[in-house]
Amino acid sequence: MILETGKLAIQAIFRNALRSSLTVLGVVIGVAAVIAMVTLGQGTTARVATEVAQLGSNLLMIMPGQAAGGPASGATSSASFTIRDVDAVAEQIPGALTAAPYASRSVTLVFGAKNYTSTVTGTDNRYFIARDWPVEQGRSFYESELQAGSAACIIGDTTSANFFGSGDPLGETIRVGQISCRIVGVLASRGSSSFGADQDDTVIMPLRTFQRRIAGNSDVNMIYVAVREGFSTEKVVGDIERLMRERRQIAAGAEDDFNVFDMEQVASMLSTVTGILTGLLAAVAGVSLLVGGIGIMNIMLVSVTERTKEIGIRLAVGASERQILMQFLVEAVVLSLFGGIIGIGLGLGLAAIAGSILEVPFVVDPLVVVGAFTFSAVIGVIFGYFPARQAARLNPIEALRRE
Repeated sequence: MILETGKLAIQAIFRNALRSSLTVLGVVIGVAAVIAMVTLGQGTTARVATEVAQLGSNLLMIMPGQAAGGPASGATSSASFTIRDVDAVAEQIPGALTAAPYASRSVTLVFGAKNYTSTVTGTDNRYFIARDWPVEQGRSFYESELQAGSAACIIGDTTSANFFGSGDPLGETIRVGQISCRIVGVLASRGSSSFGADQDDTVIMPLRTFQRRIAGNSDVNMIYVAVREGFSTEKVVGDIERLMRERRQIAAGAEDDFNVFDMEQVASMLSTVTGILTGLLAAVAGVSLLVGGIGIMNIMLVSVTERTKEIGIRLAVGASERQILMQFLVEAVVLSLFGGIIGIGLGLGLAAIAGSILEVPFVVDPLVVVGAFTFSAVIGVIFGYFPARQAARLNPIEALRRE
């Protein structure tokens, strides 16, 4: 009986192929939108987690100011750090593996006829340890270069490609602002950051060189701190805060004029934000599934009206109300399932294409796919029940008279 009912339902669907296709379209769009949005959202979350991990899950950043939003937020004006602050953190904080100074400016780079503006960073060799960012070609700075403030520089992979293509940049000289700087190394490629900036588009030079010949001051804009394995980052943050309050002579009860950011907390915050946005996008896309269900109900009601004679004949020759109910209900569910299957394929395809364009990993959650498919079947049952019940309750004599 069930097979016969299913066969009749499928025959009815194919007899009205155009109408059935339009009915399925709403479900296809709904399922595809939900899967595409959720997949892209999860890919974005995975990308954020990967990029934060590249910075170092045991990395702390100390910044001057009283900002309360995060590393990218603005800060109130406060005194910058000095190299003595950096050394104090490295030497007096037991949980600190190393501490590295960081100062940067946007400067015009020139090589031959090529020029463009990039970020120039002043630091020392501790920076490569703190950021876990090795020099892939060439070498790091000699101690003599750091102490003397020599015009040596290490460039990023993008900077190397922009000026030298696939050629060897080692030993070449580029102009950084007004300084002729000899390239001694090339950093390993890092790609774009979570905020969209190209991390490989950079030039790194000794801090003293940067301070004397580019910045014109002795400021350190930020301190990177790598936490030793086995130490609690919370304890290290507390130790740093106590040390910096002492060094900056902040009175008891007064607010800190610096911030210590834990990259694990930043990663958690960014993952939470992307998760919320993914949920909101999925909810908006889910509305189209509801619209698709309403479309199924409307089409099925029209189908009942058009097929009153067929229903009347089946009832007159002995078909039960339950059989009529099942026939129309199966039609609605089959339409929804067809829409779900097509929508899953379309949604995954769109997510893959969009992910490739946006450079977001293609992360498929099987639970989301199964959930969307199941929900499409539920939509068919819910919105197909009322038209099916109406068909089953037709009086066979009245149904025949209507024709």
